[in-house]
Amino acid sequence: SAVGRGPEVPFRSEAYRISAIARGKELRLTLSALDPAASTTPPQDLVFRFGMSGSFRLCPAAELPRHAHLRFLTRESPPRALCFVDPRRFGSWRLGDAWEPERGPCVVSEYEAFRRNVLKNLDDRAFDKPICEVLLNQKYFNGIGNYLRAEILYRLKIPPFEKARTVLEALKDQEQERRKKDPSLTLSKKVKLRQENPDLLELCHAVPMEVIMAEKQLFDPEHPDNYAAFKNWLQCYLVPGMSSLRDRSGRTIWFQGEPGPMAPKGEPRKTPRKKSPQLKADPEAPIPKVTPRALKQHHRAAANPLKSEEEEEEKEEEADKPRKGRAHRKRKVTAAPALPEPEVLLSVRRSRRISAHRGKGETGSL
Repeated sequence: SAVGRGPEVPFRSEAYRISAIARGKELRLTLSALDPAASTTPPQDLVFRFGMSGSFRLCPAAELPRHAHLRFLTRESPPRALCFVDPRRFGSWRLGDAWEPERGPCVVSEYEAFRRNVLKNLDDRAFDKPICEVLLNQKYFNGIGNYLRAEILYRLKIPPFEKARTVLEALKDQEQERRKKDPSLTLSKKVKLRQENPDLLELCHAVPMEVIMAEKQLFDPEHPDNYAAFKNWLQCYLVPGMSSLRDRSGRTIWFQGEPGPMAPKGEPRKTPRKKSPQLKADPEAPIPKVTPRALKQHHRAAANPLKSEEEEEEKEEEADKPRKGRAHRKRKVTAAPALPEPEVLLSVRRSRRISAHRGKGETGSL
């Protein structure tokens, strides 16, 4: 694409194959000619990060979707295009086969290595933070994102702002105790025990696997913008009735119950269970009087509308990397909603000046 930000791909072949392998939040594509002897171009590797909105779509070449930043064309008639689509442009690709070195083992494909990497490094200062923030640290939880951390903590009823080391050291102690009790447990019995009573690290593997295994049911390939089935699968993230708070990285965490001892100051806000009915003004009712002060507050609120949840989550990929030398400001948990239009205000506090005018028989006007 002329507006794509990624590097040019130096690969040319009349007929080639695309293979892929995933690790955490990264995907590596390998382009290789079907006839290596006839090709002058060696195989080419590309490593992708998807950001908030990146995806691949296969579509007719004549009907390319918007924001198709990289395209692989087929030779059939009519041709199709495999497109890397990224409306928000947080995604990226780079040349070469190397995974990002700061990312730890994948929670899905490298579970045992992932588990060992976490439990042997609990002395790291990273685990001084709340568990909800540590779950986004890709050095230890490569592949876990915002909706997954909410679902995992919700299933285990773990307060999101409990200290991470406190939560994970308990797993280490339980594992050692289990080995002492019965060191002769077979692998099948261990798997059965984990399935019946999974711990946090096991759910970091099991919950993503649920999404992967049910992908055809949760996502409609014919209608890639339809997330209805996926929303029905969610138990906590964005679910009405759940509470939410901003963590110290500016990310919103959804949860149920108490937030935990390391929660930021401020009351959690509740996700509304259903939309409240629109307030309708009586057409025969007298026009309410509004003070200049109320109008000023209304205009100020209208100029600074509340951010949508999508805007709150736009910095997901920035949270993947450690932040050094940056000051963090405390963020407010709740925000006051904008005032409704003056025409539907049914009760407004009168100022002393207007009250005085009423006493003289004068009337106020908008």
